[in-house]
Amino acid sequence: MKEIVHFIPVADNEADEEIARKLEAFIVGRDLFSFVQARELVAFKTHFGEEGTEGFVRPVHFRMMGRLVKKKHALPFLTDTATLYSGMRNQAVSHIELAQRHGFGFENTGLPLIMADGLTGDEELEVAIPGRIYRQVKIASLIIKAQSLVVVSHFTGHLASGFGAALKNMGMGCASRRGKLAQHSTATPSVKKKKCTGCGACLTWCPAQAITLADQVARIDKSACIGCGQCLTVCRFDAIGYNWSATYEQLQRKIVEHACGVAVAKGNKAVYINFLTRISRDCDCMSGYRKIVPDIGILIGRDPVALDAASLDLVEQRAGRPLTALAYDIPHRVQIDHARDIGFGNPEYELVAVS
Repeated sequence: MKEIVHFIPVADNEADEEIARKLEAFIVGRDLFSFVQARELVAFKTHFGEEGTEGFVRPVHFRMMGRLVKKKHALPFLTDTATLYSGMRNQAVSHIELAQRHGFGFENTGLPLIMADGLTGDEELEVAIPGRIYRQVKIASLIIKAQSLVVVSHFTGHLASGFGAALKNMGMGCASRRGKLAQHSTATPSVKKKKCTGCGACLTWCPAQAITLADQVARIDKSACIGCGQCLTVCRFDAIGYNWSATYEQLQRKIVEHACGVAVAKGNKAVYINFLTRISRDCDCMSGYRKIVPDIGILIGRDPVALDAASLDLVEQRAGRPLTALAYDIPHRVQIDHARDIGFGNPEYELVAVS
């Protein structure tokens, strides 16, 4: 049986306010948030954009959706998680500052900003899944604790996974720091001796006491290291390195299994929305922006696998060529295929256009 994916078409460069009006009409008409109950905590998971980017889903949409959730007497909030790489989004303080600069402050959305994985990305809960790589995955704790979840994703190309949409927003974007490390890395961290200042911050924060100082340079005992990534977080001098050597295919499989963990945890208390606007070659973590296909519309569904399959097909149909020719030459359909293989979601869909 095919999954229903609803499609709201938009014109190229259509005003965000008009797009929000169309989405609101659909949400109200279909009672899309019917699963939300009074007093529930409702997480809106999205990507606030890295510094210098501009493709992210606009705050006006969250203001509208938050207002509709509040009408149900529920408690919505905006959320994301810390990145592994250095930058403004690798811990909660500057991540929230950046989100506010991009217009996601309470004055614009009416929603508080609360990072799902805590101050430094280490607040997590484990979820059992029927995976082939993992039997348990580590997910940001507030994603699990919130009673309802709305995953709002911006479809883009991606240099490691081919494309990013709902599955990547869930799998990588909802994972804790250790969950992200499990997806990206095949090795424990190492110290870049020339950059280490011997400040000792990594020693203080290492939960396994796996780091020592010798000649004012940190050293990591790989046999004691648990791969939590705290040293990567607290180092202010870019002196911690990782081996990011997972293949494109294996990375996608790991992303999908973490996304499965989110879906398992939320059950029928979630809905997924993909924006096929401002579609760029690179994800919203990368500076610079160049549209690679005209704006298409918004896809909404209860199955993130069907949603991403439909999104990918629409992008390639609109462009008249495969995504590998538009962005990166990466076998990106591994995401969809692996989800099918582990029984997560249904890539077979029926697209229902909304007038």
